[in-house]
Amino acid sequence: MKKTTLFTALILAGSLVFAQKKTTTSATVNFDATTSIDNLPKAENKTAIGALDMQKGTVQFEAAVKNFAFTNPRIQEHFNNAQWFNSEEHPVFTFNGTITNLNDVNFKKDGTYTANVEGLLAIKGKEGKVSTPATIVVKGTTINATTEFSIKLSEYGISGVPIDAGKVSKEPKITVSAELK
Repeated sequence: MKKTTLFTALILAGSLVFAQKKTTTSATVNFDATTSIDNLPKAENKTAIGALDMQKGTVQFEAAVKNFAFTNPRIQEHFNNAQWFNSEEHPVFTFNGTITNLNDVNFKKDGTYTANVEGLLAIKGKEGKVSTPATIVVKGTTINATTEFSIKLSEYGISGVPIDAGKVSKEPKITVSAELK
């Protein structure tokens, strides 16, 4: 009897801990480096993975560099080469952050909340600080999160003639949207 009670208690405790974390394997990350000269450096990755710990407020995302799809194959080739994002040596972008105003987000009540997220974005072996507002929509047991921010390519060691010529934005816009369950 004691073993059964202990086993049941462990299962319930594990369920409660697991219920505090929401995940996805299909978050969307958009990369928009368009300029007035060229509207083609725009890509989408629909296979990013993410996790949100509702109790601690930690946020983590990972996106495979090769999974960013461009309409122009030549731009995709440049995006993955060694001078740009070097997907062979650095196959993923990662973000590890925290919701800094966690008390303002009620994950137990349906509604729309603004979360302030701060963390480190790792690209091509370099980390940069990101601070951005995110919109969090709680509906039942599902959480939808969206955010938009810009990065400076030079901070991640990314340069080249298309950037210098104004064909690719020096500060592309990154948009992330995820449905976490």
